[in-house]
Order: sequence, then C-alpha cells, then structure tokens
Amino acid sequence: MAYIITQACCNDASCVAVCPVNCIHPRPTDPLFATAEMLHIEPDVCIDCGACVDECPVEAIFPDDALPVEFDRYVEINAAYFEKHPLDPTVMRFAHPPRLQFDSEEFGRLRVAIVGTGPAAMYTAQELLSYSGVEVDMFDRLPTPFGLIRAGVAPDHLETKKFSDAFGPMFNKPTLGLHLNVEIGNHLTHSDLRAHHHAVIYAVGASADRKLGIPGEELPGCVSATEFVAWYNGHPDFSANTYDLSGERAVIVGNGNVALDVARILTTPPDELASTDIADHALDALRASKIREVIILGRRGPAQAAYTLPEFLGLGDTPGVDVTIDPADLQLDETTLEYLRGEAEPWVRQKVEIARKYSTNVPNDSRRRIHLRYLTAPVEIVGDDHVSGLRVARTRLVGAGAAAEITDVTETLDTTLVLRAVGYRGAEIPEVPFDASKNVIPNTVGRVDDCEGVYTVGWIKRGPRGSLGTNRGDAAETVAALIEDVNAGRCNRAVLPRAELRKLVLSRQPEALDYAGWRIIDAAETARGRESGRPRRKFATRAELLAAVRDAADHE
Repeated sequence: MAYIITQACCNDASCVAVCPVNCIHPRPTDPLFATAEMLHIEPDVCIDCGACVDECPVEAIFPDDALPVEFDRYVEINAAYFEKHPLDPTVMRFAHPPRLQFDSEEFGRLRVAIVGTGPAAMYTAQELLSYSGVEVDMFDRLPTPFGLIRAGVAPDHLETKKFSDAFGPMFNKPTLGLHLNVEIGNHLTHSDLRAHHHAVIYAVGASADRKLGIPGEELPGCVSATEFVAWYNGHPDFSANTYDLSGERAVIVGNGNVALDVARILTTPPDELASTDIADHALDALRASKIREVIILGRRGPAQAAYTLPEFLGLGDTPGVDVTIDPADLQLDETTLEYLRGEAEPWVRQKVEIARKYSTNVPNDSRRRIHLRYLTAPVEIVGDDHVSGLRVARTRLVGAGAAAEITDVTETLDTTLVLRAVGYRGAEIPEVPFDASKNVIPNTVGRVDDCEGVYTVGWIKRGPRGSLGTNRGDAAETVAALIEDVNAGRCNRAVLPRAELRKLVLSRQPEALDYAGWRIIDAAETARGRESGRPRRKFATRAELLAAVRDAADHE
C-alpha cells in the first residue's frame, strides 16, 4: 500500500519534513517547487508509515486502497509526475536552521513584531518560536486572525480551512502575543513597533485587486472578484456590499483559482452552500439569485490557463452544474502542441486533457452552467448607467512566450455582472519602502531594502503567487535572513519592555483583542453553526465580533 495526495493539497510541505524515506516531491529546496501545483508521493518508495497523513494540515492524503472514488484520477496524476521526474536517490534532507546568537543579558529576549496573521505570518511566527529566547507579537487590523484562510478560501473547501488548526498550539506559548483589531499606520505606527521590537516583519499580503484598464470599467455591475470573495466569506470590510444577481449570466474575466471559486459559489445550489460557513448575508442573496450561467474568460489557451490542476479537476464535481467548453477553443496552435509534446509539465498536459473532457459535456437546460472560454480578451464594458454587456475580442498566441495578441474579431456578451479576477496587488504601508511598479515591499531574501531590522514575507514580499503552503518556505527564508542579521549583531539595540507595548496598544485602541478574545469569537461562531448543522456561522461585522466578546465578559 502507498499513499496518494489529493485535491486539497496546500503545498505546505509539512509532509516532506516528516517522511523518513524522502518519497514526497517536489521538496521546498527543489527548483520545481515554486511552480508545482501540488505534491506527489512515489508509490514504489513509500513505506506506508502514515507520518504524512498525521502531519497534513488539510487532510489531503489517503491510502491508495481507501481512496474516495471522486479522487481516483489522482493515482494517474501522481504517476505522471514521477514519470516526468524520476526520484533522485541522492536527494538531501532539509538543512538545519542556523543557531541563534543574541546577547540576551544586555538586550533581553529577541523581540520580533509580525504585522499580519495570515498563512505567511503564521509560518513566520512558528519558525521564530522554534528558537528559544524569542518573543513574537502579531498584529492584525481585523478582530479575527488567519487572513485569507478565513476570508479567502472558498466556503465549500472545508478541508483547506482546517489549515489554521495547525497553528492553534502555538498560541498557548507565553512568548507569543496576539493583538487583533489593531491597525498599523492608524493605532500604532511603524516607529512604535521599532521602539518595542528588535525586528519587524511585514506579512500584510496583497489585498487590493488589479484593474482591467478598459472603457466602462467604472459602471455599476463591474465588480472586484477579490471583494466578492471577501463578501461571501464574511469579511467585515465588505459585508455591507450588494451585488446585482438579477441577470441570468455573469462573466468572470480571468481564469485563475479565484475565478473558479467565484463561478462555483455563483452556481452551486444554495442548499449545498448552507452546510458550509458561507456568510449568512451571502447565502440569502444567492438564494434569490437568478444567475444560470457563468462564463470564465482567459486571454490565452488551455495550456496557459492560470488555474491549478486540482481546482480545475474539482470544478467538474460542482453539484447541479454542467461545466462546458467549446471544442473550437481547444484547437491548439503548432507552438503549443510542440510544447505539450516536449517540455510541458504533466499537470499542464492533464489540464488540457480535462478541458477536452469538459468539451464533450452536453449541457442540460435544467441545470446551471459554467462555461470556460479561451483566447478571449475583454475590450469594453457596455452599458449606460449599469453594465449590460461585455465586448470581447478573439486573441491569438504569438512568440515563444505565447503572449496573447488581440485580433479584430469581436462580439458582445450580454450580462449584467462582470467580475474582474485578474490578480491581487499589494498596498503601501506608512513609513515602509514600497515598489509601486511591482506592488511589493522591495527586499532581498526578505530583508527590506535600506531598512535595517525590517523584513517582509508572503505576497507583499514576492507578489501574489503560490498556494497557502508555499508561504512555509518563504517564511523560512525570511527568518533565516533575520537570524543571520541577529548573529552578526545588526539587531543589537535596547527596546522598550513588553509590558509597555501592552499599555500602548490599549491606550491607542481600547477595543484591541488578544488570543482569548478570538477564542470567545471562535466558540460563539461554532456554537451558532451547530444550531443549524454548519461548521460555523460567522459574525460579519466588527460590531458583531466585538459584541460577542463583550457578551461573554458580561456573563462571567
């Protein structure tokens, strides 16, 4: 018997570290890891120890003889990877992290601030707390932690949401402080953090969305998929948003995983979503929705699509929904065919194969539909005082990089809702350098340029790419740079006591919450969920979140 990794794989690589025979690949130290869409287990090397199963934070690993039927395709996906990349018996294991050498007698414990509480921040804190003599303070402007795990992962991906459970034990350590509902740049400044910590790490992600840059984009009915995701996940900043779901068709521009998530949520029967943690206001709106078809547009072909193999494969399992593709969109140019026959990775070929399968689906008018279109670019949003259509142009691929070139073949798609899903971008932080051309904090392996003692990690460091688990290796890189600087004496300076930080936080933000406050919110949400057979019912406004904490205090 061997084990198989399936759709929920987050590329966390925790399983790699515990595998005694190095049978899980690619590893974080492999060049391929940066672009791999999931991990794989070599069945001929696997010794059936089960260590990876226990370690996986999203329960994505199954014995091959107990594989759920909906994951049968992953046996073939796994085999194709090792056919392309046979296991190298000389591979090295993880390098041991450097030892910490800090003058604690003169400067006290090494104190580090982390701004953000998403996956990158959590991995960074976990890495830092593996060293003795380190204290970490984490800050988040929201009353809840976990960033995109809570506000970005689709409600129907319950296994992926379990990702945050892996970090729970970390918060029992007295060396970790959590400061929620505290905004850096508002309640506290960068200078405040520097005064109380030897190092500051920014892990604020990339919360803004990219624009389409076409006429009509300002019309009502053209909306950000980023905000739509936050809305249906109960993010307090977007819970009051409203969306026009009165038309029968929505069009999503972009074909990454976010686009697939949005298409699924718009078409999945509401009764199916009612068993998830989707926000109540979103569930009510989706029950009243008239949308029957969602079209997903990609500028390039199926071999260049941005979505990952697991998500594309899983799209076909959306209950009550037909996934369709016009066979004409799968007539590949000679350059793409040559690429698929040669250097293309297995998952690229497999995505094209799945697209061909979807192209044979015969739609049923009684069911909702997700239709994927390739080689199609938006050129103008049509409408007077509201979106009424989207004019699109056919594209062709040119050059070795398969760039999309717009042709003069156009058409107009009738729609009242256009969602732009063409990527995230980072936002500037007061007092911290920012590269506006790349929308990141300029850095070298996590060290912020021209800012000694300041570091960055996650999407604000490298741009919005990679899965949740990709942040683990990224965090290790940043922490290694920090430890190297500490050992070289570059963080040797006096800082204010930790007790002074607590006083400062409460004086600037009396409604700041700690981990105990989050535990109260978490317990209240899960209790509400149990009453209706759901994993949780989220509080979707700051007022509701803070009231839950106050109510608990009043009943003590």
